Order: sequence, then C-alpha cells, then structure tokens
Amino acid sequence: MTAEAEAEAVPGGHALDAADLVRSLDEPERFTAIYDRHFPVVYRYVAGRLGPQVADDLAAETFLVAFRKRRTFDAGRGAVRPWLFGIATNLVAQHRRDETRRYRALARAGAEPRTAPGHEDRVLTLVTAQGMQPRLARALTALSQGERDVVLLVALSGFGHDEVAQALDIPYGTVGSRLSRARKKLRAALDQEESR
Repeated sequence: MTAEAEAEAVPGGHALDAADLVRSLDEPERFTAIYDRHFPVVYRYVAGRLGPQVADDLAAETFLVAFRKRRTFDAGRGAVRPWLFGIATNLVAQHRRDETRRYRALARAGAEPRTAPGHEDRVLTLVTAQGMQPRLARALTALSQGERDVVLLVALSGFGHDEVAQALDIPYGTVGSRLSRARKKLRAALDQEESR
C-alpha cells in the first residue's frame, strides 16, 4: 500500500497530514512525509493538465510553495490534499498565462519561417520544441486553451488521440473535434497571413 493510500485508509489520515504540517513548523524535515504521501497524485494531476514535460517542475514547485506557506494552512478550512491541489491549480493557470504571453511575444518578433512546407503540413512542421515561428505563434494565440493543448500535444510529443485524451483527461472524441477545429482555424490564419 502506498503512503498516500495509507494516509487515506488510516482513520484520521487527514489529521496525520495536518499533524505533520504543524510539526514541520518546528521540524522542517517533517514536511517530507506530506511530500512522500501526495507527490504522486499531484504529479499526475499536473501531467494531466499540462503534459509530462512540465509536470515534474510544477509538481515540485507545488510542494515548495506549500512548504513556504505552511504557516498559513488552516485545518479548519479543509484537509491538506485539497490545499495542495489548489496550489497546483494556481501554478497550472500561471503556466498557461505565461505560455500565452510567450506565444504573443514570439508572434510580435516578426521573423519569417525558415522552411516552406506544404499547405497541409504547415502547422505541424512549424511547431518545434526549439522555437515558434511568429506567424504560427500569432495563429496559436487565437485558439482556445483546449484547442492549443491538443495541437501542441500532437505536434510536440507525437501523441495519438488516445494519449492526448489521457493526458488532458478528456474523451477520445473531444480530441478529434478540438484538433479538427484547431487545424481549420490555423489554416485560415496562416492563409490570411500569406495573403497580406
């Protein structure tokens, strides 16, 4: 049985978390017990929201923030686990805002694409881990977050629909419909760029 399951199975398991958190105020190493019990589920949550590439960093940052804010935890308002997930959710949202700002900045950079791919392959060819091209970055900012997540998971990780559905915790059919809508929007935006 995992430490997390043990904490949930033990009567007063939430009390165990709260006690470890309180003890960590005087004995910081006690916070390790909370980390050990809850890191796997926080990691899975972040990976499901943003993909595994950033999950390690954001899950670790969740516990760093929790450690720094442990004096503000109020057991009367709830258990430690939901508090950790609240911190993780805020970090995911911040990450997405930063990503959107980055795409907008790349779009304003004005550099032209280095390659001239065929019309149908343009979107997936231009998206690379090394850098975004400004035209595609401008087009990506026009997508909804859900559409952008699907496109980038397919383009950057090579995930199939089933893997994207798992990573984003959405139905398989939703992946296809989001990808279809996103491709149409991206083609239209890129065609509009070319006609300028």
